[in-house]
Amino acid sequence: MNEEQVWLDQARRGDKAAFGKIIEAYQRPVYNLAYRMLSNSGEAEEAAQEAFIRAYTRLDSYNPNHKFSTWLLSITSNYCIDLIRKRRAVLLNIDEPLPPHPALMSEKSSGPEPQLVQSQQEDMVQRLLAELAPEYREAVVLRYWHELSYDEIAEMMDTTVSAIKSRLFRARKQLAEIGVAAGMHLESDGALAS
Repeated sequence: MNEEQVWLDQARRGDKAAFGKIIEAYQRPVYNLAYRMLSNSGEAEEAAQEAFIRAYTRLDSYNPNHKFSTWLLSITSNYCIDLIRKRRAVLLNIDEPLPPHPALMSEKSSGPEPQLVQSQQEDMVQRLLAELAPEYREAVVLRYWHELSYDEIAEMMDTTVSAIKSRLFRARKQLAEIGVAAGMHLESDGALAS
């Protein structure tokens, strides 16, 4: 039995210190997911706290045959989608930039010009993501930032793998259309450029 499973068993019996160890182990991925979905650090912190509270109060419903991380990220993701739906507004104005995706990072980004280009790319990615419907945005973030498998995403979003593939296909198509409408063009490597 691994250490995480011991913590979960102890937490199910009401041991709050054991659940505290789980929080320590997962606070970063939970916060990162919430931040990428909500694009606001304050809301992401609150969402992360709420996700852990919900996980703690629902530990009896966790199925140990599945990965705990997938279950916990699913709770986080569903809570964030609820928040986005409650806003009933498209997230167009982003106060804080999305942490850069590794593909946007460059080893040559030490001078001011490469840093400006990288910053502009990060802003562009965030603006494009904000245009997507919540279920498309969630699928994109889970696949390309958290690098989850189709199976894990389908489990988290309570749907089928084919539905996830379809959402990702539609999201990529929509992102390309939004980029073209915004005056960006595709470079030879397939990346959008302005």
